[in-house]
Order: sequence, then structure tokens, then C-alpha cells
Amino acid sequence: MGSKYPRSVRGCLPLWALTLEVALILAFFFFTSYDTSSKDRLLRTYPAFQDVAVMAALGLGFLSSSLRRLGWSSVGFNLFMLGLGVQWALLLDGFLSQPSFGKVAIKLSSVQRAAMGAVSVLISAGAVLGKANLVQLVLMVLMEVTAFGVMRMMSRQILKVEDHISMMHMHVFAAYFGLSVAWCLSRPLPEGAEEKAQTATSPSLFAMLGTLFLWMFWPSFNSALLDLPNEKKNAVFNTYYALAVSAVTAISTSILAHPQGKINMIHIHNAVLAGGVAVGPSCHLIPTPWMAMVLGLLAGLISIGGAKCLLVCFNPLLGIHDTCGVHYTFGLPGLLGGAAYIVLMLLQAYWTRNPMISYQVLIDTGALSLAMAMGLVSGLLTGLLLNLKIWRAPHVAKYFDDQAYWEFPHLAVGF
Repeated sequence: MGSKYPRSVRGCLPLWALTLEVALILAFFFFTSYDTSSKDRLLRTYPAFQDVAVMAALGLGFLSSSLRRLGWSSVGFNLFMLGLGVQWALLLDGFLSQPSFGKVAIKLSSVQRAAMGAVSVLISAGAVLGKANLVQLVLMVLMEVTAFGVMRMMSRQILKVEDHISMMHMHVFAAYFGLSVAWCLSRPLPEGAEEKAQTATSPSLFAMLGTLFLWMFWPSFNSALLDLPNEKKNAVFNTYYALAVSAVTAISTSILAHPQGKINMIHIHNAVLAGGVAVGPSCHLIPTPWMAMVLGLLAGLISIGGAKCLLVCFNPLLGIHDTCGVHYTFGLPGLLGGAAYIVLMLLQAYWTRNPMISYQVLIDTGALSLAMAMGLVSGLLTGLLLNLKIWRAPHVAKYFDDQAYWEFPHLAVGF
């Protein structure tokens, strides 16, 4: 008897992925070289790069592994998208950032930026996980990394936004990109799919492992692109304070929101990270710990409120199935962080009576709006492309199931 999980990606994924990989190798051969002119800062920059890599591979990989029957795909597909996304982001960022066409000089800092850019895809994938096959995710990686790179280039070159700020808008961009794609892919779930989309005890524990990795290394992520020692120190401290407060707030609010006063593990997977997202844009500017702690408190409340309300009101109304809750994990805290940065700039303009800062506030508002608009528009375009039949999207009966893609040797032959 044949398997009820047909080999939906065997005919196109290997050829498509390997052809793409050969093209990337040729692009690196002709258009890149290692930078030998700058001073070697490897020992100073490698720890931050390593922390970002741990967040991307382990943190985000395990964060989305809490579903009952989708743990292997969560971790494995995350690594696949990270490997592909870093390569394309490195090339794209090199071409977009240099004034004239020529070879891209590869430095550790450029690899770090590429890894951070690829994180945007890993965040967005949380909204469509279990509803898209690996072929569709390959196209999503290429589309999103390109859109994010173009958005950052526009922010830096047209709006003159700092590199750190444009990177911290990643959370808003990625969340609304993923929600747009999820809206395009969303279909009514059959009766059995709801059961597979539930969490289980052991997978939830692995997801908590991802949360802990992200929680520990988030200060490195927020401070990675800052050069001044004082700004980097403020970023590390303020991020840690915000994360600590959001963790306490999330657990306390989860107990308060439950009828029997119990903690919801799904809330903890996501909401304890909200402080790190919210403090990102302004982490280097906040002068005192209490401000970062207030941001962490608000972020935790918003994230838990979103987890309770969005699933009941917003998502069913728009027909969106947000698999891993990226909207209340990254989107809403990211908007809070962008608004907090604008408020800080307004206060600075009021205190200093500097009209140029007021102008910068308008620019920063435009940059945040650009990130959200680019995420929505490019996500909608990507979602429409992923709906084409040539990608052989999984049938709704095979949503949220590892058996559609992975070999399970312990199962009966032919299943």
C-alpha cells in the first residue's frame, strides 16, 4: 500500500536547490573576495557574531518546535533557510552598499549583517510553518531577503537612518511579511489539522530551550551593530533589564489571564522575549535602567494581551493562521519599540530645542512606516507567488505534519 504522504517535493526541490547553490557559488567566485586591507578585528567582533549565530540556529530553530507533530521540520527547515539566506544576504548587501559595481569585499562584519538579515526570514517562517513545503520556503527566503535588503538600503541612503535602527526594524518588517504570506496561504483547516497544530509536553520543553537561548543572547543581537563603547554598553545593559522585566511580567500576566491561575507555556515561549524586541531601536539611547524596565513591562503586557486577543478576534476576522504567534512575539513589541524610539527623540528635541532633531523624528517615523509597508507589500507579493500550483503546495490534510517531509524509520513500512 502506498504512503498517504506523497513525495511532493522530490521532483523539484533537489534540482531547484542545487541549481541555486551552484549559481551562488559562481557568484561568490566572480564577485567576492576577502578583505585584506582593514585591520583584523576578529577577536573583538567574533563573540558577537557567534552569539547571533546561536540565536538564529538554536534559538529560532527550537522556538518554533512546540507543535505536536512538526518538531523535525521546525528545526531542520530553519537551518536550511538560514544557510541559504546568509549566502544571498551577503551578496545582496554587498552589491547594494557599494557605490560602484565591483567585487564585494567580505569581512566578518558583513557576514554578521548577513546572518542578522537572514534572521528576518526565520521570524517570518513562524507564521507559515507547517503550511508551506521546502520549495516554497526557498522562494520565500530569496524574496524576503531581497525585500529586507532593499528596505534597509532605502532607509540608509534616502532617509539617512542609522544602520542599527534600520536593522532593528527587522521585527516589524518580518512579522508583517510573515502575516501577509500566511494570509495568502491560509485555507480552512480540516478537522484533524487542529489536533496536529496543538502543542505537546516534550516539544514545548524543546521550544523553551530555544526561548532560553534567545533570552540569553539577545543583548549581543541588539548591540552587534553599535561601534561606540558607551552605546554598546548601554545596549547590553538595557536589553538585559528589559528582558528580565518582560519575563517576570509574562509569567505573572499568564497566571492572571488563566481561569484557574495556571501558566500557559505558549505565552512563556514568546512573551518573555518581547522586552528584547521592544528595547532594540532605543537600547543605546536609554540613559537610565528604569526606562528599559518600563519598556520590558509594557512589552510583556502587550505580548500576553496579543496572545489572548489576536487568536480570538484579529486572526479569525482576517482569515490568518499565525502558526507560532509572530504577530504578538515580534510585530506588536516591534511597533512598541519603534514608537518608544520616536518618543525618546521627541523628548531629546524638547530638551535641547534642536530643530534638526525634530526633523529626524519625522525621518524615523517614516522609516518605521516604511518597514511595515515593505513587509506587508512584499509579503503579499510573495504569498501570491507561493500560491502558484507549480510549487506543489501541501494539501491541507498534510499541514503541521513531519511525515510529509521526513523519514521515520520506526514506523511501519509503507506508512
